[in-house]
Amino acid sequence: MTINQHIEEFHGLPVTDFLKASEEGKFPAAAATAWKIWVDWDDDTTFAEYWAKFLETVAVEEVTAVVIGRWFSEEPESLSEALPVVLASAARFPALRALFIGDIVMEECEISWIQTCDITPVLETFPLLEELVMRGAGEDYDGNDRLSLKPLRHEKLKALRFEAGGLPGVVVRSVAACDFPALEKLELWLGVDNYGGDWTMADLGPFLSGANLPSLRYLGLQNAEQQDRIAAEIAHAPVVPRLTGLSLSMGALTDEGAAALLEGQPLTHLKTLDLHHHYLTEGMQKRLRDALPGVGIDLSDAEDPNDNWRYVAVSE
Repeated sequence: MTINQHIEEFHGLPVTDFLKASEEGKFPAAAATAWKIWVDWDDDTTFAEYWAKFLETVAVEEVTAVVIGRWFSEEPESLSEALPVVLASAARFPALRALFIGDIVMEECEISWIQTCDITPVLETFPLLEELVMRGAGEDYDGNDRLSLKPLRHEKLKALRFEAGGLPGVVVRSVAACDFPALEKLELWLGVDNYGGDWTMADLGPFLSGANLPSLRYLGLQNAEQQDRIAAEIAHAPVVPRLTGLSLSMGALTDEGAAALLEGQPLTHLKTLDLHHHYLTEGMQKRLRDALPGVGIDLSDAEDPNDNWRYVAVSE
């Protein structure tokens, strides 16, 4: 499975397609929307040219959220071709607080084919950024420019999400090594080894302890074949008592993992527990609801618990 719908809201704002708005000649107030810039299939206009038009047309000094869609018109190209264009104009965006890189759906490019690069410069260039979402972790056809992040300190980042069919272990370890004193929400779509998800359970240890994430209140360790093992670790993880939201969704969670959750430390303090896309029996789903009556539990997208071929929600 993969992603087949573009986002319609980001950072609490509706998303405006700059290409469509340009064609219609109708532009909302700069600060009232999250602006999406992208390149359509077989388009002769480059991402750099659309970005320049965006700078000329919109009062970008007021823009608070930007969504970057497909930056290539035909065959996938590395993000390293488009990202410098955005970073070069950073001084024009004093109000920017949120950036989504890679709002690309299956019909445009499989998530595992989205060619990314080192995104450290994003956090270095935008010190006031509060939310960053990165989709894709692939490399180019020569094996270059795989998603990477160098450990750094960022004072303002509150929400960070990596969406991948396979999140590289080096990225997971780098996130753990970063210093994010304000980070409240962290979501990692861990994915599978076949698509580059070579992370290990040991790599998740720093997130389970929460020692270096003093403000963390929502943790998502999602989209994993080893979701049962993650659930077993969560059952006694030191970070859990201070969380208000927990997501173990999108993976191959079975009754074994859910039982570990119920037999571990209390979860009644949670506001939300997201387990959607799971392999739980109806009996276990009832046990969860009965044990956690005050928690908003998402048990949607139930798969067949008797299916021996269990898959994550997003891989290729």
